Amino acid sequence: QVQLVESGGGLVQAGGSLRISCAASGSFRSINAMGWYRQAPGKQRELVATITSGGSINYADSVKGRFTISRDNAKNTVYLQMNSLKPEDTAVYYCNVDFRTERWNLPRNYWGQGTQVTVSS
Repeated sequence: QVQLVESGGGLVQAGGSLRISCAASGSFRSINAMGWYRQAPGKQRELVATITSGGSINYADSVKGRFTISRDNAKNTVYLQMNSLKPEDTAVYYCNVDFRTERWNLPRNYWGQGTQVTVSS
């Protein structure tokens, strides 16, 4: 069983910054890719950024140059530093983790419960 605990969301004015984090705990053999997705009201969930265990990073075009994803492998935690926030960044941000089960080394994918980020104009 794996638990993902997200934190750091909140309300910020346009142009401001926030950092959100997601810590994975529980029983697993390894964590591979970690990432963030977001879903705004009335819209589909979309990729924000991902980072592999080797450090390869992918960003959505809409956040390039403003958001930075990073991870601390020792803490099994992924971070998203969000700068120059815009009202259109308002959404629920979900953590997503690819990992391998401890017993059978099977691939699994988990979602966090989400953290609200609201950017006021």
